[in-house]
Amino acid sequence: MANTAQSKKRARQSEARYDVNKARRSRIRTFIRKVEEAIASGNAEAALAALRAAQPELDRGVTKGILHANTVSRKMSRLASRVKALATPAS
Repeated sequence: MANTAQSKKRARQSEARYDVNKARRSRIRTFIRKVEEAIASGNAEAALAALRAAQPELDRGVTKGILHANTVSRKMSRLASRVKALATPAS
């Protein structure tokens, strides 16, 4: 347990940031899930719209320190390629 005033304050701040970060992580996962569901339904337009909505949320996660930049880059790349494959007719 924290003993000094500074360590007590840091513990309080840590708890507060944990709650904010948890909410933001959940929000990001929701946006990703919406893209996944649109891809699964086979609706290319909905998947593209969901992907465009998810991209700024993922980027915000990087700037806020929730996710690593390479993680977001990888996720966006994989989602974009799946949406693109859905949009182009299979030959």
